[in-house]
Amino acid sequence: MQEKDCIFFQLAKANQLASRFLSQKVSELNLTPVQALVLGFLHQEDQITSAELGKKTGLDSATLTGILDRLEAAEFIERKNNPEDRRSIHIHLTLKGNALSKEAIRVIAGANLEFLQSLTKEEKRHLFDIIKKLRLGAAR
Repeated sequence: MQEKDCIFFQLAKANQLASRFLSQKVSELNLTPVQALVLGFLHQEDQITSAELGKKTGLDSATLTGILDRLEAAEFIERKNNPEDRRSIHIHLTLKGNALSKEAIRVIAGANLEFLQSLTKEEKRHLFDIIKKLRLGAAR
């Protein structure tokens, strides 16, 4: 099988390109792409449990814990006890984290536009539809 016919090779190369592209964009914020995305998710819905954040981000518990540890050490988030369930904690953006999360969203939105600029509106929609369909099919 040639690389042009192997979907796994093509997806891996596209992922490498996208990851490198986003990494360059968020580096101005001194964040990794995953840290920027987590801050963006928290900006959309702050004060959620780490389990809920894990579902939103698709990150496993160990990976998310490491990211949250680094964000907490940088004073972008705080972990607080969940008043409704003592077994879980809520993740809160700090004032510093809230400001950075807004910047992260701005940078990621711009990166999305720039990365996909060579596609038509219809091609973008098809791309997202195909990726969604693949992800849902793989989840079975």
